[in-house]
Amino acid sequence: MNVSYDGTGRILVRNLRKQFGSVEAVRGLSFTVEPGRVTGFLGPNGAGKTTTLRIVLGLVTANDGEATIGGVHYDQLAHPARVVGAVLDSQGFHKSRTARAHLRIYTAAIGVPDHRADEVLALVGLTDAAHRKVGGFSLGMRQRLALATALLGDPQVLVLDEPGSGLDPEGVAWLRGFLRAFASSGRTVLVSSHQLAEIEQTVDHVVIISQGASVYEGSLAQLGGGTQSRLKVQCADQAKLAIALAERGITDVQALPEGGLAVTGATSTTVGEVALAAGVALYGIAEERTDLERHFFELTNGQYQPNGQYTPPPLTGQIPAVPPGYPQPQQPSPFARPSSPTPEFPPAPPPPAQEPAEPSEGEQKR
Repeated sequence: MNVSYDGTGRILVRNLRKQFGSVEAVRGLSFTVEPGRVTGFLGPNGAGKTTTLRIVLGLVTANDGEATIGGVHYDQLAHPARVVGAVLDSQGFHKSRTARAHLRIYTAAIGVPDHRADEVLALVGLTDAAHRKVGGFSLGMRQRLALATALLGDPQVLVLDEPGSGLDPEGVAWLRGFLRAFASSGRTVLVSSHQLAEIEQTVDHVVIISQGASVYEGSLAQLGGGTQSRLKVQCADQAKLAIALAERGITDVQALPEGGLAVTGATSTTVGEVALAAGVALYGIAEERTDLERHFFELTNGQYQPNGQYTPPPLTGQIPAVPPGYPQPQQPSPFARPSSPTPEFPPAPPPPAQEPAEPSEGEQKR
């Protein structure tokens, strides 16, 4: 059955599963990346993001499921570099080659004119560094060169893994604008990143995974749609203010452990008016913004710790034996756990005495 690229640039991941030995890196993962918008691909370290991207790009074979670009697998694309531009690693450069020479090799490999190398160098702001050797580039410059390499074929799809790593604030702002402009032209952008604050300003749609499975897919607006803004209120009489708010129909009021009230479903103006009418002095009102980072941690909490809790290993009271060939201890370690059922920890040692400063050259001559 001959299947041809449909020209949409749409990425479809369906029931993807990948296992490395006893580790199930991706399990039943499904999501869609539509053209015309920037899609963020988020998850903790080890969640399966890079494995998924490698499957999409044909670098890793899935055990089950499939990933297609425009209706076909990556290896079925007749001219893959002209359809998909990808950056998974910004370190794969020959250090002795110049940036321009590096790009010229790729223009020959994918069949585009040599002048395209100069065009993408200008696009990513590396024209002045075109004749410098890549070995002298900073991490941010290498990221720009990797992106330039991905853009050589004028692709319809961009797949980027941590593209903002190493960029300075100006570079990050440029990248944000570039990706949004790229997507607004009807192209597809899938970007994986740990920089949640920056992603929040860049993407239109997010896919969040944890332990190899999807925990959320949708727009940022939908992600925050179920949660109203919350006010942290510091006042003279919490009970009186809570009763007054309830009389106004504002019942989602909770006492905070650190003091004050958390009020949901009301504006600061309304809370101020209620407090004034009730004769309760206010010391402060702060709005707690519901951002992507907060939702991210709520959705992925517990990937490494059951129920989000850390259980320390039990103390044995024994110091591991020193391997043969190393100096053996002559006396018991002072850090060994006492056998008493109610051990008393020794007081912290006093800080070391400050060593006298070394004399200056002038003082030494004296």
